[in-house]
Amino acid sequence: SYSIDMGPLGPGWQENPRPFSCSIEDPTKQTKFKGIKTYISYRVTPSHTGHPVYRRYKHFDWLYNRLLHKFTVISVPHLPEKQATGRFEEDFIEKRKRRLILWMNHMTSHPVLSQYEGFEHFLMCADDKQWKLGKRRAEKDEMVGAHFMLTLQIPNEHQDLQDVEERIDTFKAFAKKMDDSVMQLTHVASELVRKHLGGFRKEFQRLGNAFQSISQAFMLDPPHSSETFNNAISH
Repeated sequence: SYSIDMGPLGPGWQENPRPFSCSIEDPTKQTKFKGIKTYISYRVTPSHTGHPVYRRYKHFDWLYNRLLHKFTVISVPHLPEKQATGRFEEDFIEKRKRRLILWMNHMTSHPVLSQYEGFEHFLMCADDKQWKLGKRRAEKDEMVGAHFMLTLQIPNEHQDLQDVEERIDTFKAFAKKMDDSVMQLTHVASELVRKHLGGFRKEFQRLGNAFQSISQAFMLDPPHSSETFNNAISH
C-alpha cells in the first residue's frame, strides 16, 4: 500500500521511510549465444543493499513499461531513446549511462515509485530463475490503472466536499495552462533550433571569422600581443 499525508499545502505522498540511492557504473560489452548476440550491461548497485546486479537496457525498458502500466496517475520520465546503429560507440554508451543515472535518481527519490515491488525486484534480483518468476509476478499484478487507487492509505481528516471540488477545478486549470505553455515553448524552441542550424549558423560563422581576423591582427604586433587574449578572441 501507499500512504497519503495531509500537509500544510494539502495532500501529498508520504515519503519513503527507507530512502536510498542507486549507482549505475561500468557499462561493459558482453556477448551470448557464442557471440551471435552482443549487448551492453550496466552494474547497478543500490545503497541499501550494497550488492550489485547487472542490467541491460531491455531490463530498464521492462521496468519503465511496468511503471507506466501500474502508476497511471504518476508522471514517469522517459528512458533515453533506443538506437539501432552506433549502440557500441563509446560516446553513445557514456551518454546513455549519464541519462540512465538521471532517470534512476528520479526513481529512487520518488516516494511511491521507489517503493514499487517491481522496482525492488529490478534492483535486487541477481538470479536468472528468480528474475523470471518476479518478472511474471509483476506482469500479473492486478492493482494497476484505476485499481491502483485501492492500494492507497488516505488521511482520516474530514474533507469539505466544496473545498475538494474547488481544489480539483484549480488544478485542472493549472494542468491545462501548463500543458498549453509547454507545447508552445517546445514549438518556439524547435523553431529557434531550426533557424540556428540554417541561416543563423552562417551568420555566426561570419561573426567568428571576424573575431579570428582581429586575433590575427594583434599577433602582428608581438611586443604588445597577449597570447591569452588572442586565444580568447579566436575561440
